[in-house]
Amino acid sequence: MAKKKPEEKTVRRSMDPNVMGLRGAVVDQPITVTLDENYMPYAMSVIVSRAIPEIDGFKPAHRKLLYTMYKMGLLTGSRTKSANIVGQTMRLNPHGDAAIYETMVRLSKGNEALLHPFVDSKGNFGKVYSRDMAYAASRYTEAKLAPICAELFRDLDCDAVDFVDNYDNTMKEPSLLPTTFPNVLVSANQGIAVGMASQICGFNLGEVCDTTIAYLKNPAHDIASTLLAPDFPTGGQILCDGDELREIYRTGRGGVKVRSRYRYDKKENLIEVYEIPYSTSIEAILDKVAELVKAGKVKEINDMRDESDLSGLKLAIDLKRGVDPDKLMAKLFRLTPLQDTVSCNFNILIAGQPRVLGVDGILEEWTAWRTECVKRRVYFVLKKKQDKLHLLQGLKRILLDIDKAIRTIRETEEEAEVIPNLMIAFGIDQVQAEYVAEIKLRNINKEYILKRVAETASLADEIADLEDTLAKPARIRRIIIDELTEVRKKYAVPRRTEIVYGHELPEEPEEEPVDDYPVHLFLSREGYFKKITPQSLRMSGEQKFKEGDALRQSFDTTNAAELLFFTDRQQVYKTRASEFGETKASALGDYLPARLGMDEGENVIYLALAGDYSGFMLFLFENGKAAKVPLSAYATTSNRRRLTGAYSDKAPLTAMLALREDTELALYTSEPRCLLMHTASLTPKATRSTQGVAVMTIKPKYRLERVAPAAETGITNPARYRTRTLPAAGALLKAEDSDEKQLELL
Repeated sequence: MAKKKPEEKTVRRSMDPNVMGLRGAVVDQPITVTLDENYMPYAMSVIVSRAIPEIDGFKPAHRKLLYTMYKMGLLTGSRTKSANIVGQTMRLNPHGDAAIYETMVRLSKGNEALLHPFVDSKGNFGKVYSRDMAYAASRYTEAKLAPICAELFRDLDCDAVDFVDNYDNTMKEPSLLPTTFPNVLVSANQGIAVGMASQICGFNLGEVCDTTIAYLKNPAHDIASTLLAPDFPTGGQILCDGDELREIYRTGRGGVKVRSRYRYDKKENLIEVYEIPYSTSIEAILDKVAELVKAGKVKEINDMRDESDLSGLKLAIDLKRGVDPDKLMAKLFRLTPLQDTVSCNFNILIAGQPRVLGVDGILEEWTAWRTECVKRRVYFVLKKKQDKLHLLQGLKRILLDIDKAIRTIRETEEEAEVIPNLMIAFGIDQVQAEYVAEIKLRNINKEYILKRVAETASLADEIADLEDTLAKPARIRRIIIDELTEVRKKYAVPRRTEIVYGHELPEEPEEEPVDDYPVHLFLSREGYFKKITPQSLRMSGEQKFKEGDALRQSFDTTNAAELLFFTDRQQVYKTRASEFGETKASALGDYLPARLGMDEGENVIYLALAGDYSGFMLFLFENGKAAKVPLSAYATTSNRRRLTGAYSDKAPLTAMLALREDTELALYTSEPRCLLMHTASLTPKATRSTQGVAVMTIKPKYRLERVAPAAETGITNPARYRTRTLPAAGALLKAEDSDEKQLELL
């Protein structure tokens, strides 16, 4: 029976009436159909309706919350309980009260997550810079809209944006909020969708308004000249590289380095850190510093504690006597999240399609969208004035003979005939006649009518002006510029994040050199690791292991050697021999799962010396496949300690081997068969998690169970087990070739 192609894989859908309420037999459905019908709608819903912000700078959850608060009168009214706001928002947002309240927390002034918060909060709303400082429940806190929200809703009642049905079609909500400034660049936003993500760093409102005004006047404007750098609510110092910043502005992708700000108290001999990078937290910094102190890498610190209070963030570092605070902070910047990289990924929904845009692209889309909003508002006002002028023109006809109008109404026998009779008597249309008929009796005098008619001239001038505005794009641009100027004047605040340029930075201190001397490394099967000097090893007796444990690998290397510990969870942990203390043969050594912070139940299965990252890692699996991965695939430019996807998890691993040069290996199956294979016949793969290629064809009930260097086997007739092509089944193992003890690599 022919094997099915991958695209023809099927899933079974139960038709049990007790389970699905359906009757019938089990139906096979292609998996592509299942993905198309079930997974893709979910993925698109997350992308379009939840995780990615739109051109107004909001996700749907933000927009629903703010619009609900606006309809509750919280823009000008007093604060109300957050629980009340959350309950009202559930009419638009079906995702539950907890999710709605978390959205409110992030938008609040108390949380300090935004440069310009949209929610004026009262009570404990937590802090963005603290992982453990929890916000109070919604029944204890109060909120209203911040004054800047007036710029979000100014044109909402002027048909500036479309309104759509809510999730149960019982009410309408705006599809976008007609913001009068590019909020998408001002408010920091991040979201993780399906297969994509968005991370927009905030910029200073004044700089954004200046840049937008300059862009409207000249689309070729140099954005970096007015938009100096991102600005973060938590302050800090941004290490500005002009070329990198321009690349971020051009592509919408990249990262900026932000470091903490500190001051030194000479009297108390302590450092106070009062601003930290936006991307980290107090707890992450404390944990990392404690880890470094415990490992002996930072010996200048007596104590570090969190002294944050109502006045703001403060981390206190007690120094030992004689320590240079600036040198210590330079070291901590290098080793801890006190200096961190804030990623930028300007992924925005444009007309329902996610697009990664540079700043100029965002400004282009925003100005086009804002231009449309202003045009719709002007047209709305124009239509209102035209309708009013039309009514007053009908009223002007009545001025010619008020008595005739009264007589016409009085002499009409039926109420339904009043409007038609007025239309005939004065030559006006139905709308005008309705307006005249509704005038109060007290207003049927010449003074009232003359005042109303006098408005016609000014209305006509206003209508002509509005029509001219719609006809001239330059006038629309002027309106947008005037609004941006007003916003800047009312709401702009000084930068919180200080800009430090490359030439202003002090020279980075060189890393303290590691003492390099010969060492012997020992790894046991249970995951215990020892580093022993040659002198200590000569003086020691037999190696001590835990009961039931034994030696797995041993190496002669140096103290500066970089080590790669591979685990049974397809992960590799990177460290250096210098990070381990020297021990004796009589000690058990360091327990690696605890020392390296491995996942629960994770075990070390192989140790490789990185060296200069030349050579390869060879992985051989029970199904007869082999993957040859360049060792350079495990090199990283950052200080990452753990890499996931170190090798494939598609089949059980039989053996792995670090190869500095190609060699011949003997592969043994459980049948038993043997194949001699030269590693030069394998092509290196670009990805670490590759499944590799088949080198040995194995019958279903057998598996590859051992691998050994050919030179270390007892095979007397190697030609019998060699083959010209791969994959191959190998040859049945003869008794004279299997008497010798085989060497397992695992």
